[in-house]
Amino acid sequence: MPLRLIFMGTPDFAVPTLLELVAQGHAIAAVYTRAAKPAGRGMKLQPTPVEQEARRLGIPVLTPTTLKTEDAVAEFRAHDADAAVVVAYGMILPQAILDAPRYGCFNLHASLLPRWRGAAPINRAIMEGDAETGVMVMKMDAGLDTGDVALAERMAITDAMTAADLHDARRGGRRARHRARRRSDDRVRRGCGSAS
Repeated sequence: MPLRLIFMGTPDFAVPTLLELVAQGHAIAAVYTRAAKPAGRGMKLQPTPVEQEARRLGIPVLTPTTLKTEDAVAEFRAHDADAAVVVAYGMILPQAILDAPRYGCFNLHASLLPRWRGAAPINRAIMEGDAETGVMVMKMDAGLDTGDVALAERMAITDAMTAADLHDARRGGRRARHRARRRSDDRVRRGCGSAS
């Protein structure tokens, strides 16, 4: 059964997850992403990869500078979403936002938690010589990458791998998304269970 979702993401890493959710038939009520920034030779405003893709798909895009105001929370709630899917959004979500969707907010994180919470987990795994990494989908709570894990996928890191190689292999958690497709709706509706 398709869900009504809010998608929150910014870099190219997040685009495959957005595309997969659309392909699965979920209704994307809105996409939240960071505001366009000046880039390139002419310093023209450059929308994020997620914004570019959402606009191509005809999905409404919002680029708030904060989610902490009453107006921002009211606008978020007005989407009447079943859940929010967050992939490298770049902004910490306040509790009022986390509580707004019917089933909560779920974050796809590019590492095996709790080792590399926060930003740049792919680079940190390579820099520290980790033997494995992966992606995890967690139900978000008030802490930084501390929620209950709903899905996990592990991957070996070879000596020859660079952060770019690992980024491409983990980009949007392709295999985790495919596994999630088979059981996500039920698990989202129940909250979370044990990691698999």
